[in-house]
Amino acid sequence: MATICASAISTSCVQPQKANAKASARMHAVRSMRAAHRAPVRSAALSARMAMSQTSVNQSSVTARASSRKAMVAIIASDDKFKDYKVSKAALFPGQGAQKVGMAKDAVEANPAAKALFDKAEEILGYDLLQICAEGPAEKLNSTVVSQPAIYVSSLAAVEVLRAQEGGQAILDSVDVAAGLSLGEYTALAFAGAFSFEDGLKIVKARGEAMQAASDGAPSGMVSVIGLDAEKTKALCERASELSGDGKIEIANYLCNGNYACSGSIAARDKLCEIAKPEFKARMTIPLAVAGAFHTEYMASAVETLKAVLAETTFMPPRFPVVSNVDAAPHSDPETIKAILATQVTSPVMWEESMQQLMARGLEESYELGPGAVVAGIFKRIDKTQVVKNITV
Repeated sequence: MATICASAISTSCVQPQKANAKASARMHAVRSMRAAHRAPVRSAALSARMAMSQTSVNQSSVTARASSRKAMVAIIASDDKFKDYKVSKAALFPGQGAQKVGMAKDAVEANPAAKALFDKAEEILGYDLLQICAEGPAEKLNSTVVSQPAIYVSSLAAVEVLRAQEGGQAILDSVDVAAGLSLGEYTALAFAGAFSFEDGLKIVKARGEAMQAASDGAPSGMVSVIGLDAEKTKALCERASELSGDGKIEIANYLCNGNYACSGSIAARDKLCEIAKPEFKARMTIPLAVAGAFHTEYMASAVETLKAVLAETTFMPPRFPVVSNVDAAPHSDPETIKAILATQVTSPVMWEESMQQLMARGLEESYELGPGAVVAGIFKRIDKTQVVKNITV
C-alpha cells in the first residue's frame, strides 16, 4: 500500500447512514467487478480491470502483459476451492503507512518469539531492522525498501504477542479468514501458511526494492481524496488527467466511502489537488509522502522482478481463505496466488469490496495485528457495527 497517513485514513472515511445507502453509494467500478462466488465472474472482473489499466508507454510490453493476464484469468477460473467460503473470525494486517518509530520495541523485549523473528530478519536483510523500527530515523523507516519489511515482520510479531496472551492461541486457532491491505496481503498469506516467514520476507524485500526502482524511473505520486464517493472521485481523476496534459491519475486504493487514494503523474496529481475542492466539492486532498504511483501501471517495471522472485518461492495452499486485494476473492492454488500477487502492484486495491465480502459471508469479529490501527479505522467506517480488536506493536 502507499504510505498513507494513518490519521488521514482513520478519520476521513464517510460513514453511510444506512445499509441500503451504503450499498447504493458503492462505486460502479466495484459493482461491475464484484467478486462473486463463481470463479468465472471473478475472472471476468479481474480481466476488465486489467484491460482498463493498460497504457501505451511501451506497446510491446503491454501486449506481453495482456497475454500473460489472459492466461492468468484462465487459471483463476479453475481455482474455486473457496468459492462458497463462510467466515466468522478474521485476521487483518496493515500495509505501508502504518509504520512509526518505536514500533515493535516493547513487543520484542517482552516476547522471545517476536525477537526471534527480528533476529531472523536481520540475517535475511543484512541490517538491523529492529533498530530502525525502534529508533528510526523516520526518513529511513518510511522509505519503501525498509517500511515494507518492517511492517511485515512487526505484524507477524503481533501474532506472537497475541499467542502469548491468555486464550491467545485459541483465538488464533479460531481464525477462519485473513486479509491484508496491499503489503499486508503478504503477511496474511504467511499467517495462513502459504509460505514460510523467511520466504515471505525475501519476497517483500524484493517487492519494496522493485517498487522503489519503478518510482525512480518514472516520477509519480499519490493523493488521498476526502469527501467524495467513488464515482465522483473517478470523474475527478479523469478531469485532472485531461487538464494536466502530462500523464494520468486514477483510483489506486478503494478504502471506504469518502476516502480514496489516487495514483498518477506528478502533473495530474497536482492538477487534481487544484480542482478537487472548487470543481468537485471534495472536502480535502492530502498529497501522500510516497515514492511513486503505487497500484497503477507506473509500477509495471516491478512486475517482472516480482514474478521472478515468486517463481523461485515454494507456495502451499493457504489453510483458510485469504482475500486478494486484486479481485476481493480468496484463492487456493499456489500458482494462481503467485500470478495475482505479481499483478497486485499495478492493480487497484479493492479493500472496501473485500470487507463487504467478509461481512456478507458471516463475519462476526476481527483482529488487526500489527503497528497502528489503520485497518480497524477503515473497517469501522465501512460498517460501524463491526467488532475489530487491535493487537498493536
